[in-house]
Amino acid sequence: MKMLINSPQTVVADALRGLAAAHPELEVDADARVVVRRDARQGGRVGLVSGGGSGHEPLHAGFVGPGMLSAACPGEVFTSPVPDQMLRAAKAVDSGQGVLFVVKNYTGDVLNFDMAAELAEEDGIQVDRVLVNDDVAVTDSLYTAGRRGTGATLFVEKIAGAAAEEGASLAQVAAVARRVNEASGSFGVALSACTTPAKGTPTFDLPDGELELGIGIHGEPGRERRPMMPASEIAEFAVGAVLDDLASSAPGDGPVLALVNGMGATPLLELYGFHAEVARVLAARGVPVARALVGNYVTSLDMAGCSVTLCRADDEMLRLWDAPVQTAALRWGR
Repeated sequence: MKMLINSPQTVVADALRGLAAAHPELEVDADARVVVRRDARQGGRVGLVSGGGSGHEPLHAGFVGPGMLSAACPGEVFTSPVPDQMLRAAKAVDSGQGVLFVVKNYTGDVLNFDMAAELAEEDGIQVDRVLVNDDVAVTDSLYTAGRRGTGATLFVEKIAGAAAEEGASLAQVAAVARRVNEASGSFGVALSACTTPAKGTPTFDLPDGELELGIGIHGEPGRERRPMMPASEIAEFAVGAVLDDLASSAPGDGPVLALVNGMGATPLLELYGFHAEVARVLAARGVPVARALVGNYVTSLDMAGCSVTLCRADDEMLRLWDAPVQTAALRWGR
């Protein structure tokens, strides 16, 4: 497999050096693996820190900036960052108002962020944690106890980041972040496996003419394999799975935030076509779409496929979603 890299050993550090060169508004420590917004301590805001294995770009480093994350900690490809990174990030962004850790539900991330929170609190930093576990496809996968954290991470980081930007307290920022997670559900579909730089070959076998329904962002197995289907049928399956879950976890008839997220190798031509089918299914089920976002945001290296994330949004969530944001990967309103 040909890749545009120097070597598998330096791929993360090289990417961070490129991020620094492209975005001087960020402080990027490629050795310590921490990305911080330069004004993180200004204004007495709550700090927002997230992180996880690399390979999911632009998550999380691409979401550091005004209106979203204060800092991000990238690990090696598909590998959790370590507590020292998280502690360094917390110290870099703490302005005395506390720090919120946004943690995707993967065992390594959970354990390491818990350890980092203990270390930060020993250093006098007030820390709260929010767990993102929005994937409705499976429970207790290869990397998790409970549901996986996937596309809703973007919704949580954007909305919580806007609340922090407005001067909300740590308790208030954590509360709205948890509300977003509880009101969200995601379902992913793979048309091909991904290839890690270290391995150089696909991470799992997906025969030609088949797709995997309900995959995770590391290529974890999903609910089932089926012969390839048209986009209309995939949308029916994915949206139906999310709405069935939200009917119990976030009942109501309010509007949704809708994310059609590419897994890394699916072009926008296909993603927008798929979003048309998602919008059709939602309209047929009487679910209004308040806001929609289409693109590659929570990826899995070069995997072909996509995920659908829906969040049953209240007025405060919509207002915070619309608030200005300026990051490498998401920006509007400034």
